[in-house]
Amino acid sequence: MLEIRDLLQDHLFDHAPLPIAVLDQALLVVEGNARFLDLFGPWQGRHCYEILKGRDVACDRCNARATLADGVPRAGEDRLQVRVGPTPPFLVRVAPLPSPAPEAPPHILWMASDVTEASSLQRENEILFERAPCYVTVLDRNLRIVRVNRRARETFGEGQGRRCYEIFKHTDRPCRECPALRVFQDGGEHTSSQVGMSAGGKVTRYVVTASPLVREPGRTGPRVSYVIEMATDVTALHALEQEKLEAERLAAVGQTVAGLAHGIKNMLMGLQGGAYVIQSGLRQGALQKVERGAQMLTRNLDKISTLVRNLLSFSRGRVPTVALTDPNVVAREVLELYAEAAAKTGIRLSGEFEPALPLAPLDVEGIHAALANLVSNGLDACQLSDQPDRQVLLRTGEQGGVLRYEVIDNGCGMDYEIKRRIFTTFFTTKGEGGTGLGLLLTRKIVQEHGGRIEVESEPGQGTRFTITLPRHRLPVLTVPDPSAAPPAGGADPL
Repeated sequence: MLEIRDLLQDHLFDHAPLPIAVLDQALLVVEGNARFLDLFGPWQGRHCYEILKGRDVACDRCNARATLADGVPRAGEDRLQVRVGPTPPFLVRVAPLPSPAPEAPPHILWMASDVTEASSLQRENEILFERAPCYVTVLDRNLRIVRVNRRARETFGEGQGRRCYEIFKHTDRPCRECPALRVFQDGGEHTSSQVGMSAGGKVTRYVVTASPLVREPGRTGPRVSYVIEMATDVTALHALEQEKLEAERLAAVGQTVAGLAHGIKNMLMGLQGGAYVIQSGLRQGALQKVERGAQMLTRNLDKISTLVRNLLSFSRGRVPTVALTDPNVVAREVLELYAEAAAKTGIRLSGEFEPALPLAPLDVEGIHAALANLVSNGLDACQLSDQPDRQVLLRTGEQGGVLRYEVIDNGCGMDYEIKRRIFTTFFTTKGEGGTGLGLLLTRKIVQEHGGRIEVESEPGQGTRFTITLPRHRLPVLTVPDPSAAPPAGGADPL
């Protein structure tokens, strides 16, 4: 018996959650674990059919006896007599047990599992899978859907056996970014935001997490053979975010319009003054007066034109054109735009660009306008400063999936009251030289990209504007990437 116990590694044998026993040639129970004792009672010196069935003779069809005869493992459902409670159906397995020595008599290993417990657990798992309040799918390495739960079927239609991108994106080719593919590649867990199309043709937004489900041995180590994905529908949340952005935009419009009277009055006074100077010059035959009056008219007409364009941008809302863009290229173009103006005023304009930034979906025109506003403001602030070495720095970078633009100047700076008002009201520190809409437009553009703009400034110490753009919140491409090709062997799930 000690040899048998050593063979079975008694610490596993005794603590197994299933009833396990060892039978000899005469069907006597020679060993039984704690679970066997709990269910069927004392076993020492008794036959299996006495303990399990309450019989005096062996069963007519005995899998244990058959296995002793031919050495073939067997399994079958059976009714066993337990000590307490109702008698559930059991799935009984028997298998030959290797003998510790050639001359030792054969023994078989007997174990049983409660069919009702297994069925109950299976039903619970099925209910959890089917009724989960999110989209749950299982994908194989060809990105075919092996299983899909009810919530996903109701939204996207029946998809089992088809590729994920066909069902969730209504496309015939894999998507460019694919959390499932990354799981197959590195065996980790990956999350991304996705935009799909429901069976009814509605745009559906969700955040999907892909994780390895089954691993199999491979040539270079275990490889993931199946991936499970769980996706949370954020369509309603996205709509609320858009409504919030729209409300903020309209609030900015209201604040801007409330302050227009003062700005327009100043521009009209400039036009009237220019007209008066021209008329006076014509009466006096003074060409210099006429030229000065014409310059006044031109300057104020330019201000009116700029003001009208900005107001139209706020009131109608420009539809961004989003394309994959090198974030550094936009910044360099802004530096080139203001290089000559900075040089003329003796201000050093420079850039620090993090090399090899990944392409990002950006509205190039909008980001260019936002950075141009900030650089222009920095140059104006430097002109009002007595600093000997006046400079404006445009910096790019990325950390933790967050793209960052910074515009830093050592100009006149701002006090608390000015910082509090620059993004919220029709406000300018440039007097008649500004419209008070530049920073409002900049903030609007940043919000359209799902980002934030922050300012740090102290009087006489300069100003730092920081734009942060989390990549997972950047807008969806409106201009397809012509160089994009489907990744080998995978696609974007959900």
